[in-house]
Amino acid sequence: MATPNRVRSGGNARTLSRRDFRAYQELKNGIHRYLLNKIDLQQVLALPDDRRRLQVFPVIQEVVSQLKVPFSDPEERERLSLEIFDEVFGLGPIEPLMQDPSISDILINGAGEVYIEREGVLEETKVIFKDDVHLMRIINALLSASGRSIDESSPMVDARLADGSRVNVILPPLAIDGPHISIRRFGHTSITEADLLTNQSLTSPTLALLKAAVAARLNIVISGGSGTGKTTLLNVLSGYISAKERIVTIEDSAELQLKQRHVVRLECRPSNPEGKGGTSARRLVINSLRMRPNRIIVGEVRGEEALDMLQAMNTGHDGSLTTVHANSPRDALARIETMAMMANLNLSEKAIRKQIVSAIALIVQVARFNDGTRRITQITEITGMEGEVISLQDLFVFEKRGVSSDGRIVGILAATGIRPKFGETIKPFGLNLPTNLFEPTARR
Repeated sequence: MATPNRVRSGGNARTLSRRDFRAYQELKNGIHRYLLNKIDLQQVLALPDDRRRLQVFPVIQEVVSQLKVPFSDPEERERLSLEIFDEVFGLGPIEPLMQDPSISDILINGAGEVYIEREGVLEETKVIFKDDVHLMRIINALLSASGRSIDESSPMVDARLADGSRVNVILPPLAIDGPHISIRRFGHTSITEADLLTNQSLTSPTLALLKAAVAARLNIVISGGSGTGKTTLLNVLSGYISAKERIVTIEDSAELQLKQRHVVRLECRPSNPEGKGGTSARRLVINSLRMRPNRIIVGEVRGEEALDMLQAMNTGHDGSLTTVHANSPRDALARIETMAMMANLNLSEKAIRKQIVSAIALIVQVARFNDGTRRITQITEITGMEGEVISLQDLFVFEKRGVSSDGRIVGILAATGIRPKFGETIKPFGLNLPTNLFEPTARR
């Protein structure tokens, strides 16, 4: 018997009314109990996944065919068998969503609401759970593989799945309307520079500029809101680092997919329910300096590690990359400054700003538009200080020029006409840079 094929979101449950769903779940629960007497679950769970599917799925199909189930259509019976298999060995109603590579986020708002994000757009599914008890069983299945647990005494947890997906769970009493799950999924197929160009996230000239900036070991910060594609762009830019360099990555949850061989991946560890055993990003950044890195990549600067990152950039670890949550380059600098002050080293604002100016060369701002597209909206250079204010100059700015007939934003990442201070630095590395790259786009 062939391995079951996945169907897209919902299976039989999507065709049933909420009133009939309970009866449908009871039917599946009855089949579960029957299966417990039919197979040795402990023995089956010890099998590799492929062998488990080949051995167990035919048994489930046989049980479904023998019982009086309210589905005469072979396709409906096949879907019911698949859902039962998912319930026993997978993640129940959301298993088909987890198998769909086009879905980037799964958002579960209690037992009765499941949303997904596909191509940057949120949509509600018809997937529902029987009740909160059913949902909690799936939550425990999600967390068990990562060694995490959750209960009323510790009602909030972050975890990472085997495929790299991030999971956040929050329970009552913190979540008023029942358990909530947020799953940020990461595809196995990396986004490439060709994909960014096809999606119009940037242009060929600006990509050549960023490629040269990475090769020339400029320190770059990628700034943007949640879900704007910061990590995706960071992955692409990191691909331009020489394979001869030793790279240390530091992440809250491992998401980066670097292609170089000489990469040391470090990941923060959260504290246990007693508040012990945690390892912060700051400790990892400090430790990374003792690991002889050529470059340090911090997946996202979130706290006091910002100061250590700046100091690393200023002490021979140039060419480093990081991301920060902010809505503009100026906001990104303000956030970095605030986070650096969290280190409590009694540095003045001016001293921290001097560190920022000395450390960071470029800020690349990304944004997600209403049509779901993610694009670079600004490429900004840090040029120095005027008094106590950090000076910035925009090299490229996205100009919105309308909306197409299919609702997509139309615009261009236009050059402002300002030539950067680092122009001579990147010149030897920018063999393919257009000679008129920094001329105002309107003049071309």
